[in-house]
Amino acid sequence: MNVDFSKSPDALVPAIIQDARTFRVLMLGYMNQEALDKTIKEGKVTFYSRSKKRLWTKGEESGHFLMLESIKADCDKDTLLVMARPTGPVCHTGSDTCFDEKNQNTNFLIELENTIIDRHRNPTESSYTAKLFAAGINRMSQKVGEEAVELVIEAKDNNEELFLNEGADLLYHYLVLLVAQGYVLEDVIKVLRDRHK
Repeated sequence: MNVDFSKSPDALVPAIIQDARTFRVLMLGYMNQEALDKTIKEGKVTFYSRSKKRLWTKGEESGHFLMLESIKADCDKDTLLVMARPTGPVCHTGSDTCFDEKNQNTNFLIELENTIIDRHRNPTESSYTAKLFAAGINRMSQKVGEEAVELVIEAKDNNEELFLNEGADLLYHYLVLLVAQGYVLEDVIKVLRDRHK
């Protein structure tokens, strides 16, 4: 990646961190070449801390890392846009972002997907979603098949409520299966976008 660190007397460029799913701006940090290289190599966003005078991986103390998705330089090659997935609150105050905003997407499907991912990572006994994950891939696949058949049956009737409810059931169980397989909705959307070209 061609980044012009020479424009700054301390060889640092601003790095704007944006959530790869919600597109919320999470924070602003600074990177030197070493921080950029480490970020790319390890997949965890690393900055050069101007106050500590050293490299600093976000989350090294809190455990709330920023997992790298992509990095782009701006047109002048002196500012970075880093797309990442936070594993917890980003700000040291405990806020989702350093601008004291909730890191939510206006798209409810993304919010639902994030909840499913959380149930996968932090299962509880009372969670139906966690029980699906515990039951294994065969059961999750079976549920998707069952819900698809039920949706087809309801499509032949003229009951809007039942049809929409079965559609919601199918979509939910499909999202669970996606997460279990290590994918997210954006992966499917990318396939659809590529087909659309």
